[in-house]
Amino acid sequence: MPITTAAVLCLILALAPVAAARMQAALTPIPAPASAPETTTRFHADPWADFAAYAEAEHGELGARAAAFLATHRPKRDADIDPAILRDNLAYALKARETFPWAASLSEDMFFNDCLPYASLDETRESWRPDFYKRCSQIVAEATTATEAAQAINRELFHEINVHYNTGRKKPNQCISESIAQGRATCTGLSIILVNACRSVGIPARIAGVANWSDNRGNHTWVEIWDGGWHFTGADEYDKNGLNRGWFNGSASKAVPGSEEYAVWATSWQATNAHFPMVWDRQDKSVPAVDVTQRYLPKQADDADSPPTVFVRVWDTRGGERLQATVERLDCDGATIETVTTRYDRADLNDMPALTIDGDSPIGTRLRVIHNDTVRLASIPAGSSSTVDLFFNELGLTRSDAETLLAKRWAERNTTIATARAKEVEGMAFVHPDHPDHPLRIKERTFGDAPEGERSLWISMHGGGGAPATVNDQQWQNQIGLYEPAEGIYIAPRAPTNTWNLWHQGHIDPLFDRLIETYVATRGVDPNRVYLMGYSAGGDGVYQLAPRMADRFAAAAMMAGHPNETTPLGLRNLPFALLMGGDDAAYKRNAIAADWGEQLDALQTADPDGYPHQVIIYEGLGHWMQRRDAEILPWMASHTRTPWPHRLVWHQDDVTHSRFYWLGVDNPKARTTIEAIVSITDTEQHIEVRSDDVTKITLRLRDELINLDRPFTVTANGQTVFTGYATRTPSAIDASLLERHDHLTAATATLEIELPVQKEVTP
Repeated sequence: MPITTAAVLCLILALAPVAAARMQAALTPIPAPASAPETTTRFHADPWADFAAYAEAEHGELGARAAAFLATHRPKRDADIDPAILRDNLAYALKARETFPWAASLSEDMFFNDCLPYASLDETRESWRPDFYKRCSQIVAEATTATEAAQAINRELFHEINVHYNTGRKKPNQCISESIAQGRATCTGLSIILVNACRSVGIPARIAGVANWSDNRGNHTWVEIWDGGWHFTGADEYDKNGLNRGWFNGSASKAVPGSEEYAVWATSWQATNAHFPMVWDRQDKSVPAVDVTQRYLPKQADDADSPPTVFVRVWDTRGGERLQATVERLDCDGATIETVTTRYDRADLNDMPALTIDGDSPIGTRLRVIHNDTVRLASIPAGSSSTVDLFFNELGLTRSDAETLLAKRWAERNTTIATARAKEVEGMAFVHPDHPDHPLRIKERTFGDAPEGERSLWISMHGGGGAPATVNDQQWQNQIGLYEPAEGIYIAPRAPTNTWNLWHQGHIDPLFDRLIETYVATRGVDPNRVYLMGYSAGGDGVYQLAPRMADRFAAAAMMAGHPNETTPLGLRNLPFALLMGGDDAAYKRNAIAADWGEQLDALQTADPDGYPHQVIIYEGLGHWMQRRDAEILPWMASHTRTPWPHRLVWHQDDVTHSRFYWLGVDNPKARTTIEAIVSITDTEQHIEVRSDDVTKITLRLRDELINLDRPFTVTANGQTVFTGYATRTPSAIDASLLERHDHLTAATATLEIELPVQKEVTP
């Protein structure tokens, strides 16, 4: 209700004797404190009466009306305010009104409510106007409008006083000196600074904000200034393109009018029928406010059919600092269709750019994130919450970065292996830490020449078996001279035991793994050119080892052996040769070799791209084939390993493995079978997995198998279990190289899938 001049005069006359004694002191402005004011006890009988007397005496009727306005609407907390704060505030507010043209043209009501007040919320009261008037007058010296002045202040003042956004501030509602002392503030403290700075040069300003965004991700405050209408800006968030461009536009457009929690509220000094929700003290309803939500809402036409969005933040690590990064939304071909820039730690925590997503897509949204020229990849799964936090150190690698890192890690591990196994290489005896009682001694010959890293390795297993050690030693000596490849390192290992099953006990597989990776690391062997062969009991070993270690070899040749219980199922991608004397009837070797040939023929007929094989039966020859079997070596050498085949058949023998080509299992079980197929077209990538025996599988992925920059689908036992992207990660690379030192089959990404139980089909 307006206060009449007569009423003010009556009040002044009643208080005049008290005011006269203090008038001289009131004329001297109190400088702004350098730090937060200390709490002191004051004994003013009535500071507001003192102030009213001063206002009339020093500033006439305008001063009296101004003082009466402040007194009428002051909060209870300011009953005992230091009158010096009131005097400084009035003197410099009126000085600004006289100095700046945008202030002089204001209505008295606007000036009183949005320029004159000495506080906005419940912050500590202090005399801030003298210092801010001096600072901001210089900043706005060239401005001709309130908008230009507010923009200049927002651009320069926070740097001048060295206060920026930081969640480490002591409290949200800091006064100016408290924020300056710490050099940090969050959105409310920054808004208090900007409101006061604008008011110091006669720009009407007020705090606006929400107690909570409509998606419940938290509160935010900003600043509104008047220049022929209300406009908004984020504090310490200068935008050269002008006002009304806050990062929070999209969020504010979803505010709920009339809701204390979700509406946009703006502060007022004059009493209203509502209050500003101060989230740090929700019980305090002492700050009047007006609901300004409607101005932030979009027009109905603009809001129709708008695509869904998410807000994005990028952090260096979990618990680390926010990063300023470029985030690009990509289409399925990797082309950029939208770009936003995330904010770093000087920006408000909720200052997040909005990114459009495809809300209906099951594959989610693919992103490219760039920080300091480093590129990483990420995916936003379908159905993600409205705020997405990306941790840069956990994001996916690009293909080139993944391959570069893999090469680096492999080279480092080469050095480690060469150093750690120097004695084994020198002593020509390999010891696996899991089988210390079964050393693998070797003899070696070298043939031909090949560039570094391209040498072939030939592992040739001797015969013998259940016999005295001297017999098996002689067989070993015979084996080293049995074959001569045109090129390569030819190795004859000595079986660690003298039992009948020399070459297919559980310690052989890891010993051969160790042998191969050591020769790759120290002798320039190409992992794609490792060949396995064996004679008699050594042939038994080829029958057994080749299917279960098919992903290690380029080709395998079985000479005069017996398979025992094993099957050829695992040979789908391994060229396999059987060489047998037609008269080698012991243990039905000849008949079984012919049967295996027929099995391989049938498998290849059903799968024409798989099961490459050669079967040679030397009629009239017995167990000794008079070295005619050496003719198979050129055929073997013509093949190189296929490290990423598009079709797999993995059948576990009694000695099990945890990985096979690009499949992995945590708990391998004997006699289980998994089939997997990759299908790629111009528009789709699909992986199909089937197994009646296994419930969980790890897909070991790399761009040699599928394009990891494109989405793919996985079906397991006929049901879709995954649609989306796989992420290349350093951890996938490191884990892959640790389990096997083979850079050509190392995975850059992994994906675990569950296999549903296959449904029985009723005939």
